[in-house]
Amino acid sequence: MMEAGKLTEEYGCLVFSDKVMRERLPKDIYKAVKKTIEKGTHLELEVANTVAAVMKEWAIEHGATHFTHWFQPMTGLTAEKHDSFISPTEDGKVLMEFSGKELVKGEPDASSFPSGGLRATFEARGYTAWDPSSPAFIKDGSLYIPTAFCSYGGEALDKKTPLLRSMEALSEQAVKVLHVLGYEDVTRVNTTIGSEQEYFLIDKDFYKKRKDLLFTGRTLIGAPATKGQEMEDHYFGVIKPKVSAYMHDLDEELWRLGIPAKTKHNEVAPSQHELAPVFETANIAVDHNQLTMEVMKKVADKHNFACLLHEKPFEGINGSGKHNNWSVCTDTGMNLLDPGKTPEENIPFLVFLMAVISAVDEYAPILRLSVASAGNDHRLGGNEAPPAIISIFVGDELAEVLKSIEEGKAYKSSGKVQMAMGAQVLPHFVKDNTDRNRTSPFAFTGNKFEFRMPGSAVSVANANIVLNTAVAEVLSRLLTKFEGCGKDLSKEAVISILKDELIAHKRVLFNGNGYTDEWVEEAKSRGLLNLKALPDAMPYWISKESIDLFTKHGIFTEEELHSRYEILLENYSKSIHIESLTMQEMVRKDLLEGLFAYQNDLSREVCQKKSVLGDDCCELETEIISSLDKAGASMSKALKKLHDDTKTAEKEEDGLATASYYEMTILSDMDELRKYADEAEELIPEKYLSYPTYGQMLFSLR
Repeated sequence: MMEAGKLTEEYGCLVFSDKVMRERLPKDIYKAVKKTIEKGTHLELEVANTVAAVMKEWAIEHGATHFTHWFQPMTGLTAEKHDSFISPTEDGKVLMEFSGKELVKGEPDASSFPSGGLRATFEARGYTAWDPSSPAFIKDGSLYIPTAFCSYGGEALDKKTPLLRSMEALSEQAVKVLHVLGYEDVTRVNTTIGSEQEYFLIDKDFYKKRKDLLFTGRTLIGAPATKGQEMEDHYFGVIKPKVSAYMHDLDEELWRLGIPAKTKHNEVAPSQHELAPVFETANIAVDHNQLTMEVMKKVADKHNFACLLHEKPFEGINGSGKHNNWSVCTDTGMNLLDPGKTPEENIPFLVFLMAVISAVDEYAPILRLSVASAGNDHRLGGNEAPPAIISIFVGDELAEVLKSIEEGKAYKSSGKVQMAMGAQVLPHFVKDNTDRNRTSPFAFTGNKFEFRMPGSAVSVANANIVLNTAVAEVLSRLLTKFEGCGKDLSKEAVISILKDELIAHKRVLFNGNGYTDEWVEEAKSRGLLNLKALPDAMPYWISKESIDLFTKHGIFTEEELHSRYEILLENYSKSIHIESLTMQEMVRKDLLEGLFAYQNDLSREVCQKKSVLGDDCCELETEIISSLDKAGASMSKALKKLHDDTKTAEKEEDGLATASYYEMTILSDMDELRKYADEAEELIPEKYLSYPTYGQMLFSLR
């Protein structure tokens, strides 16, 4: 275990950080790199050569023998190809070399990555390009260089490129708006993210015995354990020693990689936990979250655990999300979503608050789509996750501020409220401006918005690309209106413009309980969409409104949008297809085998007893056998339907029609089959099952 005193020395020791660059690079080279990072300027090859030489020496000192361009293709995972530093010499020896060209550009084969039709299979060349704004790091003996990934024709084939574009678009529009408002010292605006990561830990030996977990990440059959989460005793409960040891090792690995892991605790469901980092610039935060998920699994393996990141690995208990805490900050240190002591007087805050409200309302369908997946669609709308309807919670105080703007009345603050706990020994403290509404998909939480819809397994890049771009678009519209007022833009004129925005978009504001049927009906009457599954949302991605938004701000070309449309549909259908095949195999080869074995043993026992005691005995055994017969017959019928419908799905050619068929028909078939499978499993003793049960998996860690 890392000693507390060594933490400051060890933190980020495997990162080619700003501190390392400042110490090792020549001053002029360091300034050039910093200018590239902060201003987005071009990096000359001679500068890259110097950086590469210093980076190589630093990496070798830390035991690295290889380097890799680390990128995020549209698989949702990361990718890497490792090359050694060695270069053979004529005398049979080697030199350790690494050039600026190798740092700046790589050439992985692009033909086997998803491209959605952007590239033909035979068109193999692709490029990775160094992202200087995300620091390189060392892992497993290799120097990892964060990079963007594009095709030979320059099309973005990754998640980093459009994220960087969206950050630039938001910064550009935000700076212009702030200049009009009188904040002319601001030259850049950054979005910051803190991504809370939920996950499950189970015994690795159990994991290996579950084909569904191995192939799909979630359990496709499984009767509930006799105890679930109903006692509410796991949330923030005492962390079990084996899990605590895992968390300690995980923290240390993440800290050495410069990932600011801050909070760890038990989550609501048994065997579920959460890790939360400190806020970072969006690009780095996304890279760090991808790396965090990878390290989580690696460290879990060392502790004989399996780390489950699927959004709904177990039926009947809470799934896992990845809350995307999002804020906007200037290079002068101003958090534009901090209301301050007098939010009604804080014009920049009101402008950016209204920009977010308008953006979320106008572009709700594609924001919903940004978090849609076969896994996350199981989670959304349950009692652990927000509903699929996009709405915004702002809390009582901000609701009153917005009401005063709409009505043109002066806002009267009730002031800070002191909380008194009723016992003299307990301290008094100031009550926050807002409560926390865990049923809201998009909630204001003091000085940031918490987007609660992303699933635990996905990259948060998608959600932030949409959010950044949508807010940039609203800011550009507000800018036009502000500039239309001339040089003497008054506070009253700004408030008047914001009032019009509020009236147009207040339908998205909702501070109540998002889990109720009443809200579903009210949302419908407001005109808010309830897009329950990915196929429902897909047409909005390639709508004229979406194409206009992304092409205007240079985030995606129309071809890139269509490629992602194809990839999302294909991944969705493939995921459910694999689940269907896996479920069929588990029921046929694992569950039914156990059912027949138990039924045969029980039948033999009945025959033996009847031969001794007569035909009037064995009422219970006979009833169980009858129940197993019924379950087996029902499973056989449901299994055939799932098999036949899956064969039909395989023949469908249209991407959207296929995805819709998988959602409406195959998932329904799987639910029906699972119902009978779980009923049968409840009757079968564990010794007859070749796979571990829910009770074993969820309550085995001590």
